[in-house]
Order: sequence, then structure tokens, then C-alpha cells
Amino acid sequence: MPRFAANLSMMYTEVDFFDRFAAASADGFEAVEYLFPYAYDAAELRRRLDEHGLRQVLFNAPPGAWESGERGIASLPGREGELRSGIERALEYAVVLGCGQVHVMAGLLPPQAASAQQAAHRATYLGNLAWAAEQAAAAGVDQLIEPINGRDMPGYFLHRQAEAHAIVQEVGAANLKVQLDLYHCQIVEGDLTTTLRRDLPTGRVGHLQIAGVPDRHEPDRGELDVRHLFDVVDELGFEGWIGCEYIPRAGTSEGLGWLKNYRGERT
Repeated sequence: MPRFAANLSMMYTEVDFFDRFAAASADGFEAVEYLFPYAYDAAELRRRLDEHGLRQVLFNAPPGAWESGERGIASLPGREGELRSGIERALEYAVVLGCGQVHVMAGLLPPQAASAQQAAHRATYLGNLAWAAEQAAAAGVDQLIEPINGRDMPGYFLHRQAEAHAIVQEVGAANLKVQLDLYHCQIVEGDLTTTLRRDLPTGRVGHLQIAGVPDRHEPDRGELDVRHLFDVVDELGFEGWIGCEYIPRAGTSEGLGWLKNYRGERT
């Protein structure tokens, strides 16, 4: 049976952040993820996890100036020092939270970047990921990279699954893996069943995420047959988590019928 994690940055936003842990637990979630923990004390976050019997399974490394539009810095030449400080901070949180995965965002390419610029960004990305993976390995943490669609995040460095897997193989670190968001993948390239059957058995996929396409609400309507996709994930024996990274149409709990129905059908 696939295992699902609530994304507390997008779900349960009708209550304060610290109250979302209790809400997710009450709805039957056993794990959570969110974008960034850095505005909160790590020990307090851990207390909330323990109090509600939850596991922290994912968060992002510091992304640069997020409020100013930056979406990661791992591929940005000249930002290596900031990237390293951010990875060190992320790993400090990961250790306290018992979180085994940290997503390292690549960043945005300049508009109409020339091939030489793209090559420089790629070289920077590979070097930073190799360094980050080495640091994370010492803490028992996996580093993840995620292809993101260009409609939601124009200019993002990494778009396609094959590109991500090629980078993971080129870096060659056992703890560098791909974060496969089925929402982004459907928008960019589709063919999700084949993608799952091709990529999950490689062991290079560390985490899955789901949202409805095209609107990023609950995955109960639109282009995705999530029952089928979850069954494929189950069939392939994926042992990671599926993060529910979507924006509820209304109340989060009221919109979880898709998950309750799936669990009911499979038990």
C-alpha cells in the first residue's frame, strides 16, 4: 500500500502552521513534508512531530531569496559559498527532525541563456550536488533534485526526468536521488505509467509527489487516474512516500475523499 505524506505548506492552511501537524494526524497521515523549516525552531518542530506520531520525510534546502523570486541556487555560478552554508543549515535541521531527505533546488536560468551559459550552470550544478551529497552522506541524508514544469516556474533549470536521472548518474553519489512529482511530469512529458515502470526500479527515485492536473488541486479529477498510478507504484514495490503537494479547493479535510476511498478499496 502506498504511503502518503501531507504537505503542510499547501494543505491545512486554514489553521496556523503548528496546528497543521495535529490536523494531518487526525486525518490519518503518518508523515509530513513542507517547503522550508527555517522560520521555526527545530526542537519545536520535532516536538510537534513526536506529539502527533508523525515522521518528517522531506523539506527543501534554503533556496536563496525566495521572496524576491529566486527558486534555488545550486546551478548559479558565484553562489557556491551561499549554497554550502545553506546545505549545512539544512542538514542541521534534518538531523534534529529525523528527516532522511532534503530537496536541493536548482534555480532559474537567465532568459534566453546561451549554450555557454547553460554549460556553466550545469557544471556549477554538478559540482554543488557532488559536494552536497558528500556532506549529506555523513549525516545519513539523501539529497533530491526535482524536474519542475516551466508553466508554473518559468526558467527553472531542470524540466525532464531523463535530465535528472542523467545528472544523478553523472554525479555518481548513492545518496543523490530524483524527486518525481507526477503533477510536474504530466505537464512536461506525460506518459506517467511508463515513467514509473522505467524509473522506480532503478532505485534512483527517492520521493514521489501528487496533485491534480491541470489545476493543482486534489487529484480526484482532471487528467490523472490516480487509482491506477497508485496501483502501479504499489506493484513496483516503491518504499518511499507520496507527498500530497496540492492546493485544496476548500477545506483540506473535506477534500480527502479521494484518499479515504483509495485506502478503503485497498484494505
